[in-house]
Amino acid sequence: MKIPPRLVLDTNVLVAAVRSRLGPSFALMQLVRSARVNMYCSPALFLEYEAVLKRPAQLQASGLHARDVDAILNELAGLIAPVSTHYQWRPQLKDPADEMVLEAAVNARAQALVTFNARDFSPAARFGLLVRNPAQVFVQFHLPRNKESTP
Repeated sequence: MKIPPRLVLDTNVLVAAVRSRLGPSFALMQLVRSARVNMYCSPALFLEYEAVLKRPAQLQASGLHARDVDAILNELAGLIAPVSTHYQWRPQLKDPADEMVLEAAVNARAQALVTFNARDFSPAARFGLLVRNPAQVFVQFHLPRNKESTP
C-alpha cells in the first residue's frame, strides 16, 4: 500500500478550491477527503484559512455564506493532522504572513508545501522541503486525477 504524501497547503490553494470545483486545487482537496493525501496544519494556519475564507470579497467570489465556510472548515478540521510549531526560524521569508505556512510544513516534516507563490517560499529548500503548486503535486507524487475536477 502506498503511503499518502504529507502536505501543507498555503491559504491560496484552499481559496482556489473553494472558488471553483474545476482545477487541481479542488481535486487535491478531494484527495484529502479520501485520505489519499495527508494534510497537515497548525492552529495559526487554520485560523488564517478561516479569516481569509470569510473575507467579504472571498465570500462574494465563492458564492458562499459564512455558515458554508464554517461547514467546510468543520469537515477539514476532522481530516487534517494537527501540527505544533515547536521550532520557529523567523525570519526566513520576505512576507511575514507566510512564515506560519513554512513553520507548519517544516514542523510537520511535510514532503511538500503547496502554494501558488513558489517564489515566495524559495528558502524552504534549506529545510529539504519541496515547494509545488497543486498541478505539480499530482505529477510529483503520481496522484490520480479525477477528470471532472481537473481541466
